[in-house]
Amino acid sequence: MSQNSVLTDFFKTNVELVNSQLREYLKLDERCPDLLRQAMDYSLLAPGKRIRPMLALLACQACGGEMTKALPGACAVEMIHAYSLIHDDLPAMDDDDLRRGRPTCHKQFDEATAILAADALQALAFEVLAKDVHPAEAAIQCVSALSDAAGACGMVAGQTLDIQGEKENQTSEASSSTRNSQLATRNSQTDAEALSILENIHRLKTGAMIRVSLIIGATIANATAEQIESLKAYGAALGLLFQVTDDLLDVTATDEQMGKRTHKDSAKGKMTYPGLLGVEASQAYAAELTQKAKDALSSFGQDAELLRNLADYVLERNH
Repeated sequence: MSQNSVLTDFFKTNVELVNSQLREYLKLDERCPDLLRQAMDYSLLAPGKRIRPMLALLACQACGGEMTKALPGACAVEMIHAYSLIHDDLPAMDDDDLRRGRPTCHKQFDEATAILAADALQALAFEVLAKDVHPAEAAIQCVSALSDAAGACGMVAGQTLDIQGEKENQTSEASSSTRNSQLATRNSQTDAEALSILENIHRLKTGAMIRVSLIIGATIANATAEQIESLKAYGAALGLLFQVTDDLLDVTATDEQMGKRTHKDSAKGKMTYPGLLGVEASQAYAAELTQKAKDALSSFGQDAELLRNLADYVLERNH
């Protein structure tokens, strides 16, 4: 059996395992209004690859842990991811109508309900970790790691910087004199400086949640400090790889393939890898990041083979 087949089988089995557990966590008591529960269900159980939960499970397995014990952690990171997508799609942010081929939460319900569903999913994630991760010391470590990754110095910081950059570009287009001034500033930047700005955004916006998914799985497995550091290095490369391929798909894939609008980043004036480096150089950079991610796992041997295969999958994905 090929390694790709092994990874595919792992996903088929364990995505359903995660989905089943997510359904259980959504069986909230009668205090939760039906409309809120429906909106939470709609977003959390939307069709998706479940990359972050799979990373938590695979990290636990690679560190010698019992994978099913990482299910609460896997579900918690997916809840945070779902909440972040609801917020990303709102008119005040990316203003998207489609997500995974379906109307976004605020389109399916309404804007207020979407915001509240996201808030509830965020709170539920930490409740799950606090109640269902054992021992208590591991639960505390997981709560601390996830709050840092998802908060003001992690994912939210990255989203803030991304939106600030977009607003600056939009403002600069209001007058030719401002536009010419910005062009001169950009021309004075080296490619390395511009790339550094872009990567800082995505280390926070995308990478922080990729890394913490691995950290949570490893923590539940009682991993060594060395194992966790290796997984952090893998996650850092994988997080950037995920964003490079996402930027490439935004300019090369169709709306139907992606299940959402494409070409929207360049239209909004966002800084992207293809916009900065060009398509071919971005593809080469993606291949470099893939190898860097795989190299970070050298100390694990065969125990991390599926994590290596996952890096190849992210490189080769077409949606």
